[in-house]
Amino acid sequence: MSLLVFFLFTILVFSSSCCSATRFQHQHRYMQRKITLDLPSKIGINYGRQGNNLPSPYQSINFIKSIKAGHVKLYDADPESLTLLSQTNLYVTITVPNHIITSLSTNQTTAEDWVQTNIIRYYPQTRIRFVLVGNEILSVEDRRNITANVVPAMRKIVTSLRAHGIHNIKVGTALDMDSLRSTFPPSNSTFWEDIAGPLMFPLLKFLNGTNSYFFINLQPYLRWSRMNMSLDYALFQGNSTYTDPQTGLVYRNLLDQMLDSVIFAMTKLGYPHIRIAISETGWPNSGDIDETGANILNAATYNRNLIKKMTAIPPIGTPARPGLAIPTFVFSLFDENRKSGSGTRRHYGILHPDGTPIYDIDFTGQKPLTGFNPLPKPTNNVPYKGIVWCVPVEGASEAQLEEALRMACGRSNTTCAALAPGRECYEPVSVYWHASYAVSSYWAEFRTENVRCFFNGLARMTTINPGNDRCKFPGVTL
Repeated sequence: MSLLVFFLFTILVFSSSCCSATRFQHQHRYMQRKITLDLPSKIGINYGRQGNNLPSPYQSINFIKSIKAGHVKLYDADPESLTLLSQTNLYVTITVPNHIITSLSTNQTTAEDWVQTNIIRYYPQTRIRFVLVGNEILSVEDRRNITANVVPAMRKIVTSLRAHGIHNIKVGTALDMDSLRSTFPPSNSTFWEDIAGPLMFPLLKFLNGTNSYFFINLQPYLRWSRMNMSLDYALFQGNSTYTDPQTGLVYRNLLDQMLDSVIFAMTKLGYPHIRIAISETGWPNSGDIDETGANILNAATYNRNLIKKMTAIPPIGTPARPGLAIPTFVFSLFDENRKSGSGTRRHYGILHPDGTPIYDIDFTGQKPLTGFNPLPKPTNNVPYKGIVWCVPVEGASEAQLEEALRMACGRSNTTCAALAPGRECYEPVSVYWHASYAVSSYWAEFRTENVRCFFNGLARMTTINPGNDRCKFPGVTL
């Protein structure tokens, strides 16, 4: 009898322990999933402010928190933004403006003052993690001078940080793909010869010595729009692949191809192991009439798939570096209407100025791609064929129109010849009419010299002929 009782008691204790263990495992899995869902995203957002309709830093930072981004990159070290960010859990990247790089590079005291003013004052309450010395320095007019000074400036900033006992802020610079002479196939990539010695060798040596990142601005839209390749390949979807003939590596999207181009170029200079970070990448939600593929659906598709890829656990990496995590910043928080150049440059935003989404996006990467609401089918995934004109924007004042008129007519005697008294476009005599003819004529005449239909925000493209039977406005045939 006593043996039977002992046997039953043993079974009861064992089953109770098993159930407890099972409950613990279930609870642990639940808590693990809950913690994962509550963690901030690994993905960062670029917060640019080149617009005249953008919200305050206070509102903008609240919007950044609302989209659950984990990191914010500033294109400066704005005091108000850095103060407000101290009240958040966001990691922060700040940028040294291009125009002060030379002064920082030549004087340790100047660099120390900059570090005191822009880092020490806020750190560690503001969680600064990266300092980028310049942005796309190869595109500035004073390129030769800045490229010679950027690494010395980086060294002096690191010296100041170390003097303050700060070792976890990494210093780098954000370059774009124009730093590469060739990128196709990836294994054939090299940096331009004129920057390999003055910039790339010292930069890579610095990054390697400080265990920092090579920051690269990647815009697959620009590469796709200039090359004959599948749109799905650029948007991380479909079954298109490309095999590098030299390495045999298989690529399933354009971003990986571009990233590995940078990796192979660094390897050829003797630095195969420097970590890589994407300081800008995105897709335009709109653009000029001649900018095919710039639309909301493509922008949403690109950024949603990008985030899925970059938040995957374990990390996916690239064909050349499988399994490695890549810090990534989406470009950008808002459309920025004061940027010059093509229309796409002003339309990379994911939010309207009031904080409402241009399209829904999940920075945590948790939401299934099928869980988003449908978006309008694009009409510009194929090139527009026809005549396009350039006309003033709606709401331009008379003073602004006069400015556009002077700008357009001041370069060439032929641009505005038809507006002379008695000529075919002289009447009606109004600033709007004359400015309309002038900007369209100027754009048509100089478009091949990379002139855009923008005029400091005063002009836009149209497919509606603004002229009449007497006055034929010059246009551009696409």
